[in-house]
Amino acid sequence: MKRLIIAALCAAATLAHAQTTKKELVQKALALQQPIIESISRSVAERPAIQLMQVSGQYLQTQVPPEKREAIGKQVETEIRKYVDEAVPLLRERALKLAPSTFGATMEEKFTEDELKTLIAWLESPVNKKFQQMWPEMQNGFVQKLAAEAAPLLDPKLQALQQRLRTTMGIPDSNAAASAPARPAASAAKPRK
Repeated sequence: MKRLIIAALCAAATLAHAQTTKKELVQKALALQQPIIESISRSVAERPAIQLMQVSGQYLQTQVPPEKREAIGKQVETEIRKYVDEAVPLLRERALKLAPSTFGATMEEKFTEDELKTLIAWLESPVNKKFQQMWPEMQNGFVQKLAAEAAPLLDPKLQALQQRLRTTMGIPDSNAAASAPARPAASAAKPRK
């Protein structure tokens, strides 16, 4: 009986040590992935700001008198920059707190201790570091080429979409309005009796 108890205690101690080691490996992997987690949080914070900037730019071009556009545009930029400056650190902090319970929990569940060690070795490897340094350059080149090749395909579709949306919302087409002949006033068009 004593041997059985000792064996059970040894197994429990080994299991506890393995879980501690696995948790430590997950924490190390998360620490190595911190720049990616921060990048994700920055993207989440900036997404609505970018959308607001686009909508504001369109509004400025169509609804604001030309002499006021620059000043109002600068105010809009300042307000959006303030939002981003406040939102990015908040989301960064939340993302770093959330990562262990999301990314970490998944890693702990889906990866073995040996797989975590291999992952950490890859994340710390010079090849991965070089890849991470080169990634923005590769990504920019890819995005530029994709945009250039896709523009002829997408521009007509976007223009057609804009026209359909203008029609749906009852907004006159600025190009059609400028090229259409002037209509006589309603009272001038009626014949007198």
